[in-house]
Amino acid sequence: MHDFDLPSTFVALFAVVGPPKILLAFARLARTRSHGELVRLTLVATGLAALVGVVVEYSAPFLTTFFHIDDWSLQLAGGVIFFIYAVALVLGIHLGGSSDDGDQFTSPLLEGVRELLLPYIASPLAMTALMVGALERENWGWRTTLAGAYVAVVAINCVCVLVLSRPLRRSHRTVLEVMSRLLGLLLAAVGVELFITGLGELARQGLY
Repeated sequence: MHDFDLPSTFVALFAVVGPPKILLAFARLARTRSHGELVRLTLVATGLAALVGVVVEYSAPFLTTFFHIDDWSLQLAGGVIFFIYAVALVLGIHLGGSSDDGDQFTSPLLEGVRELLLPYIASPLAMTALMVGALERENWGWRTTLAGAYVAVVAINCVCVLVLSRPLRRSHRTVLEVMSRLLGLLLAAVGVELFITGLGELARQGLY
């Protein structure tokens, strides 16, 4: 990501955690919530997602140094986690969703935040992209650029969900399941690509 300017960084993050990947998660939640509940959930989840992204971006050098983590290990771990999540989507298993083990929150807002934790608030691929990008340049200006691009993408997600909240609530379950499997296939490919990139970085470090 070191050759990216602000527009290129924005486009990359938009592909990672933009509306095409987020609307599906909100559509599933919208079917069991009122318009007001979905609006509150969207605002809270968006705020949390922006906060987590900014904190990760600025703390990435400290975290990677403290835990002795290299770029390639971040890419490998992010690729594996994202691939697992994508395969779960293809198989119709919704990771992080509500379960029947009696461990649900009584508040629809808290339950919604839990379901959005993996795909939106702490997206593995988004966090990996932010951390790897932060390590490319040792200056605060570059990290601010990445953080700003990420917050802009999150803000667009929020606007899209709010504008489409009523159609999302009327989405048919079959349509959502088909979209989920198609998206899972695409995300699995992205996870594999990230993993291969990590292997390439590891091989280059081994050669030199």
